[in-house]
Amino acid sequence: MAVVERVLSRVPKPLRLVLIRHRELLKFAIVGGTTFLVDNGVWYLLKLSVLESRPTTAKGLAIMVATVVSYFLNREWSFRTRGGRSRTPEAVLFFIISGIAVALNLIPLYASRYFLHLEVPHVSRFVQEFADFASGSVIGMLIAMVFRFWAFKKWVFPDSLGRRRREDELDAAVD
Repeated sequence: MAVVERVLSRVPKPLRLVLIRHRELLKFAIVGGTTFLVDNGVWYLLKLSVLESRPTTAKGLAIMVATVVSYFLNREWSFRTRGGRSRTPEAVLFFIISGIAVALNLIPLYASRYFLHLEVPHVSRFVQEFADFASGSVIGMLIAMVFRFWAFKKWVFPDSLGRRRREDELDAAVD
Protein backbone atom coordinates (compact mmCIF):
# COMPACT_ATOMS: atom_id res chain seq x y z
CA MET A 1 0.00 0.00 0.00
CA ALA A 2 1.37 3.43 -0.95
CA VAL A 3 2.09 6.07 1.67
CA VAL A 4 -0.80 8.25 0.50
CA GLU A 5 -3.27 5.37 0.71
CA ARG A 6 -2.06 4.48 4.22
CA VAL A 7 -2.53 8.08 5.35
CA LEU A 8 -5.94 8.34 3.69
CA SER A 9 -7.11 5.12 5.35
CA ARG A 10 -6.70 6.84 8.73
CA VAL A 11 -8.60 10.00 7.79
CA PRO A 12 -12.34 10.25 8.56
CA LYS A 13 -14.44 9.37 5.51
CA PRO A 14 -15.95 12.86 4.83
CA LEU A 15 -12.49 14.45 4.87
CA ARG A 16 -11.04 11.54 2.90
CA LEU A 17 -13.51 12.19 0.07
CA VAL A 18 -12.49 15.86 -0.08
CA LEU A 19 -8.79 14.96 -0.08
CA ILE A 20 -9.28 12.37 -2.83
CA ARG A 21 -11.23 14.87 -4.93
CA HIS A 22 -8.39 17.40 -4.57
CA ARG A 23 -5.51 14.91 -4.62
CA GLU A 24 -3.50 16.81 -7.24
CA LEU A 25 -3.63 19.94 -5.13
CA LEU A 26 -2.69 17.94 -2.03
CA LYS A 27 0.26 16.29 -3.80
CA PHE A 28 1.29 19.66 -5.27
CA ALA A 29 1.23 21.13 -1.75
CA ILE A 30 3.40 18.30 -0.40
CA VAL A 31 5.88 18.80 -3.23
CA GLY A 32 5.71 22.53 -2.48
CA GLY A 33 6.50 21.91 1.18
CA THR A 34 9.48 19.78 0.21
CA THR A 35 10.81 22.33 -2.24
CA PHE A 36 10.12 25.09 0.31
CA LEU A 37 12.62 23.36 2.60
CA VAL A 38 15.11 22.94 -0.27
CA ASP A 39 14.65 26.57 -1.32
CA ASN A 40 15.11 28.01 2.16
CA GLY A 41 17.98 25.69 3.02
CA VAL A 42 19.94 26.69 -0.08
CA TRP A 43 18.92 30.36 0.26
CA TYR A 44 20.12 30.71 3.83
CA LEU A 45 23.26 28.70 3.11
CA LEU A 46 24.14 31.11 0.28
CA LYS A 47 22.84 34.26 1.98
CA LEU A 48 24.73 33.66 5.19
CA SER A 49 27.98 32.75 3.42
CA VAL A 50 29.13 33.56 -0.12
CA LEU A 51 26.27 35.85 -1.17
CA GLU A 52 25.69 37.74 2.08
CA SER A 53 25.42 41.12 0.37
CA ARG A 54 23.21 39.82 -2.48
CA PRO A 55 20.07 38.27 -0.96
CA THR A 56 17.98 38.41 -4.13
CA THR A 57 20.71 36.63 -6.12
CA ALA A 58 20.95 33.99 -3.39
CA LYS A 59 17.16 33.60 -3.41
CA GLY A 60 17.08 33.31 -7.20
CA LEU A 61 19.71 30.55 -7.16
CA ALA A 62 17.89 28.75 -4.35
CA ILE A 63 14.62 28.90 -6.29
CA MET A 64 16.35 27.43 -9.35
CA VAL A 65 17.65 24.46 -7.34
CA ALA A 66 14.19 23.94 -5.81
CA THR A 67 12.61 24.21 -9.27
CA VAL A 68 14.67 21.30 -10.60
CA VAL A 69 13.60 19.21 -7.61
CA SER A 70 10.02 20.37 -8.18
CA TYR A 71 10.02 19.29 -11.83
CA PHE A 72 10.93 15.72 -11.02
CA LEU A 73 8.56 15.43 -8.06
CA ASN A 74 5.64 17.02 -9.91
CA ARG A 75 6.18 15.02 -13.09
CA GLU A 76 6.60 11.69 -11.35
CA TRP A 77 4.07 12.13 -8.55
CA SER A 78 1.75 15.17 -8.44
CA PHE A 79 0.73 15.18 -12.09
CA ARG A 80 1.77 11.67 -13.16
CA THR A 81 -1.69 10.91 -14.58
CA ARG A 82 -1.62 14.07 -16.68
CA GLY A 83 0.64 15.24 -19.44
CA GLY A 84 1.49 12.94 -22.26
CA ARG A 85 3.99 15.14 -24.06
CA SER A 86 7.50 13.94 -24.54
CA ARG A 87 9.87 15.08 -21.80
CA THR A 88 11.67 17.81 -23.73
CA PRO A 89 8.66 20.01 -24.62
CA GLU A 90 7.15 19.31 -21.21
CA ALA A 91 10.38 20.31 -19.42
CA VAL A 92 10.74 23.45 -21.56
CA LEU A 93 7.20 24.56 -20.65
CA PHE A 94 7.78 23.66 -17.00
CA PHE A 95 10.95 25.74 -16.78
CA ILE A 96 9.48 28.71 -18.69
CA ILE A 97 6.54 28.82 -16.29
CA SER A 98 8.90 28.31 -13.36
CA GLY A 99 11.04 31.20 -14.63
CA ILE A 100 8.00 33.45 -14.55
CA ALA A 101 7.26 32.13 -11.06
CA VAL A 102 10.84 32.98 -9.97
CA ALA A 103 10.26 36.58 -11.02
CA LEU A 104 6.92 36.64 -9.19
CA ASN A 105 8.59 35.16 -6.10
CA LEU A 106 11.38 37.76 -6.09
CA ILE A 107 9.16 40.84 -6.44
CA PRO A 108 8.11 41.02 -2.75
CA LEU A 109 11.70 40.43 -1.53
CA TYR A 110 13.04 43.07 -3.90
CA ALA A 111 10.33 45.52 -2.79
CA SER A 112 11.04 44.79 0.88
CA ARG A 113 14.76 45.40 0.53
CA TYR A 114 14.98 48.19 -2.03
CA PHE A 115 11.68 50.10 -1.84
CA LEU A 116 10.81 49.71 1.83
CA HIS A 117 14.51 49.70 2.85
CA LEU A 118 14.02 46.86 5.32
CA GLU A 119 17.73 46.17 5.44
CA VAL A 120 20.68 46.97 7.68
CA PRO A 121 21.54 49.87 8.47
CA HIS A 122 17.94 51.17 8.19
CA VAL A 123 16.62 48.41 10.47
CA SER A 124 18.12 45.85 12.84
CA ARG A 125 19.49 42.54 11.54
CA PHE A 126 16.53 40.70 13.12
CA VAL A 127 13.99 42.93 11.31
CA GLN A 128 15.90 42.50 8.05
CA GLU A 129 15.89 38.70 8.35
CA PHE A 130 12.23 38.60 9.38
CA ALA A 131 11.28 40.87 6.45
CA ASP A 132 13.36 38.75 4.05
CA PHE A 133 11.65 35.57 5.22
CA ALA A 134 8.15 37.07 5.17
CA SER A 135 8.54 38.67 1.76
CA GLY A 136 10.73 36.09 0.03
CA SER A 137 9.64 32.81 1.56
CA VAL A 138 6.01 33.46 2.45
CA ILE A 139 4.44 36.17 0.29
CA GLY A 140 6.56 35.57 -2.81
CA MET A 141 6.26 31.81 -2.54
CA LEU A 142 2.46 31.96 -2.16
CA ILE A 143 2.10 34.19 -5.23
CA ALA A 144 4.38 31.92 -7.26
CA MET A 145 2.65 28.75 -5.99
CA VAL A 146 -0.82 29.87 -7.07
CA PHE A 147 0.51 30.86 -10.50
CA ARG A 148 2.47 27.61 -10.95
CA PHE A 149 -0.41 25.31 -9.93
CA TRP A 150 -2.74 27.03 -12.40
CA ALA A 151 -0.14 27.15 -15.21
CA PHE A 152 1.08 23.58 -14.72
CA LYS A 153 -2.47 22.21 -14.92
CA LYS A 154 -3.30 24.37 -17.93
CA TRP A 155 -0.15 24.08 -20.07
CA VAL A 156 2.49 21.67 -18.76
CA PHE A 157 0.37 18.74 -17.59
CA PRO A 158 -3.01 19.32 -19.31
CA ASP A 159 -5.71 16.83 -18.37
CA SER A 160 -6.75 16.27 -21.99
CA LEU A 161 -3.38 14.66 -22.69
CA GLY A 162 -3.53 12.79 -19.38
CA ARG A 163 -6.96 11.35 -20.21
CA ARG A 164 -5.58 10.08 -23.49
CA ARG A 165 -2.55 8.54 -21.74
CA ARG A 166 -4.77 6.92 -19.05
CA GLU A 167 -7.06 5.50 -21.77
CA ASP A 168 -4.04 4.10 -23.65
CA GLU A 169 -2.76 2.49 -20.45
CA LEU A 170 -6.22 1.05 -19.75
CA ASP A 171 -6.47 -0.32 -23.32
CA ALA A 172 -3.02 -1.88 -22.97
CA ALA A 173 -4.00 -3.47 -19.65
CA VAL A 174 -7.17 -4.95 -21.19
CA ASP A 175 -5.31 -6.40 -24.20
